Amino acid sequence: MKEQRQGEEKEQKSQAGKDHFPQLLVVSLGPIGIVTYGARGCQGGTKTGPGRGGRRSEKTNDLIKQSEDRLAILSEIARLEKEGIFDVDTEKDPPTIPLMPGEADYLNEKIGSKVKTTIANTLGYGFLLEMLRRNQLIIKEIYGIENLESVDGGAMLTCNHFNPMDVFAVEVAFMQAKLKRKKLYKVIREGNYTNFPGFYGYLFRNSNTLPLSSNVSTMTEFVRAVDTIFSVDKDFILMYPEKSLWWNYKKPKQLQNGAYKLAAKNGVPVVPIFITMKNSDKIGSDGFPILEYYLHIEKPIYPDEKLTVKENVQVMKKKNFICWKNIYENFYNKPLEYTTTSPELSPLKILEENK
Repeated sequence: MKEQRQGEEKEQKSQAGKDHFPQLLVVSLGPIGIVTYGARGCQGGTKTGPGRGGRRSEKTNDLIKQSEDRLAILSEIARLEKEGIFDVDTEKDPPTIPLMPGEADYLNEKIGSKVKTTIANTLGYGFLLEMLRRNQLIIKEIYGIENLESVDGGAMLTCNHFNPMDVFAVEVAFMQAKLKRKKLYKVIREGNYTNFPGFYGYLFRNSNTLPLSSNVSTMTEFVRAVDTIFSVDKDFILMYPEKSLWWNYKKPKQLQNGAYKLAAKNGVPVVPIFITMKNSDKIGSDGFPILEYYLHIEKPIYPDEKLTVKENVQVMKKKNFICWKNIYENFYNKPLEYTTTSPELSPLKILEENK
């Protein structure tokens, strides 16, 4: 049985590496002394890795034909929004290999883990530089870095999730902030940790990541690690409370409870981050405009000591959504509206709760 399971895992990893681009490529980067970058967020990438950046046809000035895969994804996003299903990914993942207890060194306590993390940091830094060189990531502006610097202890960073590379924007902001000896951990999906071989898999497993798991015992290890990171180490954790990744989707989606429960339980604030986008004058290899990212970091939302954890979850989650809604409306200069046919399924429903 063990040999059979190992064979199935090997096959699934191989399939993941060949046919599916990771939903969240997480790396830990070295110091970078700039805030504004001339790069982009992998809109021109294929499912197995980043694209070649903004370009037109090498032989003609004709625009590159828009990717049929991307068009299908946009169509699926439109369908899901209309039906009010916001927590489902639009890019299908391969079957997830379960993460078993003891397989993830969440706190990087083993010597071998520390060595691998050092290597992963170096590889990640080089990967970012290559993205910049190829014009694959544009972080145009970062607003509100002082809101990160205002937090003395641990904090939960929340961010909208629309691209496998949006984590880089948060990484860059974290590095720009004047934070002494703090680490940024990233919560990732189980399959990103267990399914991917080679370069991507190495980064997923060794770059201060906190993989979720379908195994109850492993999730107990996860929660204990989060408690230590917040209460003892006083570090930051990035979590995507929308749960799903919708490619280049500009609106905030429904927020799940997990990030807010972990923050409230440990008495740490949530720092809402929302990334807005504009088209650049470049076209990616998928035929779509390369986007420029604008990173908005809001003031920390602290749990109320007078409220229970359950009550704080709802209050903090609502405040987070309101922050994102205001950023969206101010940046795009239009009201936040959804095509969702049933008001009960719209993300805006949260505004009517706990009045």
